[in-house]
Amino acid sequence: MRKIIDINNDWYYKAQYENGLENLNSLNGFEKVNLPHTNVELPYNYFNEKDYQTISCYKYPFSISGEYKDKIIYAHFEGVMAYAHVYLNGCFVGEHKGGYTPFDIRIDEALNCSSNKNMLTVVVDSTERDDIPPFGGQIDYLTYGGIYREVSLCIYDDIFIDNVKIETNKVLEDEKSINLNAYIKNINSQTGDAEFKVKINEKCGKEIYSSTFNEKVEANRDLYNFSIDGLKDIKLWDIDNPNLYEITVSININGRSDEYADVFGFRKAEFTPKGFYLNGKKLKLIGLNRHQSFPYVGYAMPKRVQEKDAEILKKDLHLNLVRTSHYPQSKHFINKCDELGLLVFEEIPGWQHIGNDEWKEVAKENEREMIKRDWNHPSVILWGVRINESEDDDAFYLDTNKIAHNLDSTRQTGGVRYITNSHFLEDVYTFNDFNYDGVKKPLRKQEEVTGLDHKVPYLVTEFCGHMYPTKRFDQEERQMEYALRHLEIQNASYLDESISGAIGWCAFDYNTHKDFGSGDRICYHGVMDMFRIHKFASYVYKSQVSPEVEPVLQPVTFWARGERSIGGMLPLVIFTNCDYIEFIYGDDGDDMLAKKVYPAREKYKGIPYPPVIIDYSVITPEEVSSWGMVWKDAAIKGYYKGKQIIERKFSKNPVPSELYVEADDLILSSRNKDATRIVVKILDQCGNLLPFIDDIIKIEVNGPARLQGPKEVAVKGGAVAFWIETINEKGNVDITVKSQVLGQKSVQIEVR
Repeated sequence: MRKIIDINNDWYYKAQYENGLENLNSLNGFEKVNLPHTNVELPYNYFNEKDYQTISCYKYPFSISGEYKDKIIYAHFEGVMAYAHVYLNGCFVGEHKGGYTPFDIRIDEALNCSSNKNMLTVVVDSTERDDIPPFGGQIDYLTYGGIYREVSLCIYDDIFIDNVKIETNKVLEDEKSINLNAYIKNINSQTGDAEFKVKINEKCGKEIYSSTFNEKVEANRDLYNFSIDGLKDIKLWDIDNPNLYEITVSININGRSDEYADVFGFRKAEFTPKGFYLNGKKLKLIGLNRHQSFPYVGYAMPKRVQEKDAEILKKDLHLNLVRTSHYPQSKHFINKCDELGLLVFEEIPGWQHIGNDEWKEVAKENEREMIKRDWNHPSVILWGVRINESEDDDAFYLDTNKIAHNLDSTRQTGGVRYITNSHFLEDVYTFNDFNYDGVKKPLRKQEEVTGLDHKVPYLVTEFCGHMYPTKRFDQEERQMEYALRHLEIQNASYLDESISGAIGWCAFDYNTHKDFGSGDRICYHGVMDMFRIHKFASYVYKSQVSPEVEPVLQPVTFWARGERSIGGMLPLVIFTNCDYIEFIYGDDGDDMLAKKVYPAREKYKGIPYPPVIIDYSVITPEEVSSWGMVWKDAAIKGYYKGKQIIERKFSKNPVPSELYVEADDLILSSRNKDATRIVVKILDQCGNLLPFIDDIIKIEVNGPARLQGPKEVAVKGGAVAFWIETINEKGNVDITVKSQVLGQKSVQIEVR
C-alpha cells in the first residue's frame, strides 16, 4: 500500500546560494526553516522587488525505514517558485519549470541504503527567467520565491494508481452514472489479472456504491476505464448545498496493491449564449478575482490561511464565483471552494506576455499539470487556456484548447482578453471590460466586444481595479465613488441576460512591481485591503444575500460633517439587504429628524439588493438647513418583514473607546506550520472605526509561535492585522497588543 509522508518540518535554508553543486550535503551556513517558506520576508510596502529574485537552496536530511528499501519513492512538490533543480545525495534527480503547479521527482534510485542517511537538496531559482511563464515581459503582481507550498514523500509498490478522473453523467436524471478513468504507473512492466475495487461514499457518510472489476493489466497500458451506472438518490453539488462524495479506487495484482482516494461532486455547469446554468437552473455569476499573496510572506501561507480566503469570499462577501488570477492556486483553497460551494474559474500562469517556443511548451505543460490536479473538483467550472490579456496567437491557443478538451471534455474553456474583436477559439468569450470611467456605460454589449453578429457564451472577467484604485484609508467621497462603480457594473451585468456574470478586479490589495500600483509596490485595487479588512466597496457584494443568511447595513460614511468637499453627508449611500431602513438624526425631541427610506430599486433594477440612497429627494433642503451648524448623533435601523433586524449608531463626537483584538482561530496545530490572523481595530463609543486616528500598535508574542512581519505597526484607516505562525511545539501562545491610545489587550491561542 502507498504511504504519503509530509516532510514540511526541519528543512535547512540558505539565501543567495552561490556555491554551485559542490558540498550538496553540507549544512554550513544554513538556517532551519519549515514549509511553506518564502525565500525573503518583505516589508508591507516600499521595497525592492529584486530582493526575492535570487537563487536559494533548501536541504532536507532524512532516513527511510528499511521496509521501504525496494519501493518506488517520489518527492512531491505542491509549488516551487519558479525553477527547481532537485538532487539526492549529490545526484541530480530532476527539475521543474513553473511556480504554480505540482510536480513529482523520483528519488529511490539515488537513495543511500547502506548508511540510511540521505540529503534531499533543492536549488530554487526565483529570478524572472524569460523561459518560464509568466515571465519575459512586465507583470502586474509579484511572484515571490522559495518552496512556498508543501512537500511530501510518496512511497509505492512498483505498480500504483497515479491519478483518477471522475466524469459524472446523466446528472439531471434520476439514475446517474460515472465514467471512471484510472491512470496507472507500471514501473517494472507488471502483467496479469488485476482486481480493481471501487467504493463511493457520501463524504463522511454512508456508502452508496461498491463493486469489483477484473482487468487484464498490460505492460505498456496506463489507462483503465470503468463505467458505473444506476446510481440513485444522489445529492447534487451546488452553491447552496455543496454535497460531496468520496471515492476510493484500489488495485491488486501479483501480490502488489495500491489505493487512491479523492473527493468529487455531481453537478452540471454550462455557459450558454443565454447565460450560465448550474444543474439546469440559470445563475447570474457575481465574483471577484483573487491573488494568493499576503503581507510579508508573499505566497507562503499554510492550509488554514488558504482556506480562510475561500471562507471570506463565500461566507463573508457572499460571492458565488472566484477567478484564480492569474495562475493555479493552492489545493487547499480549491478544496475549500468545493466544501463551501464557491465556483472557480482557474487559468494558466501568465500576464499579457507570450514568450518563444520553449516558453510556450512550458505553458502547455503547466496547463496539463493544472488540469490533472483539479479535474475532479466540482467547484472548477471553467479552464482558462489563454495568457491573461495577451494578443491573439491562434496556433498557440488552438494547442492550449486542444490540450484542455483532450484531458477534460466535461468543462468548457475560456481565454481572458482585453482587446476587442479577438479571435474566438474557446468555448466562452471571457473579457476584461474596463470601459466604465464613471461616465461611459458600465458594460459594453457583447457584440461590441466580440465583433460577432450573434450571441456567444460570455463572461466579464475584470472591471474597476486600476480605473479607480482606492485605499481603505482614502477620503469618504473617493471610497463612495469606488463602491458605486462596482455597483453600477454588477447591476448592468444582472440586466443583460446574455452576460453570464461579472468578476470584479479584485478581492484583495496586492504587492506589485515598480511599474504598477501607487509607487509603494501595492495595487490598491481590492474591495478589501491586503490584510483582508473591508473597504466600503466590499459591501456591494456582501449585501447581495438574503437577510435571513446575514442582515447587512453599511452606510458609506465616517459620520463627520466636514469630511466631504461640500460638507454634510448627502448623498448617503447605505448598502443593505433590508426591506427598508429608518434614518434618525438627533436625539428624541422637537428637532429630531426621522425618515423611512426604501432601496433605490428604480435606479438599480438589476442587482438583487440595491442600496438605500438618502439625498435631497429624501431630506429636503429646508430640513437640511434646519440642522444648523450643530452636528448630532444618528441611528440607522434596518427592517425585514416588518421587524427591525439590525442597527448602526453614529456619534456626533467620536473618541477612542475600544481596542478591538480578535483572532480568526483560537486553536492551531503544531504538526505542520499553521497560522492565523489577528485583527486590531480602534473603535469609537458606537463601535465604529476611527478612520483618521494615528496610533502605533506594538505586538508581543510569547509561546510556541512567531510573528510574521514587524513588531510595531501603524494603524491605517482605524485598523490593521497581522499573522502568527506555529513552530512545531505545543502550548499556549499569549499575544499582547499595545495601543498608545487605549492601553493593551491580549488574546490566547492554544497550539495542539
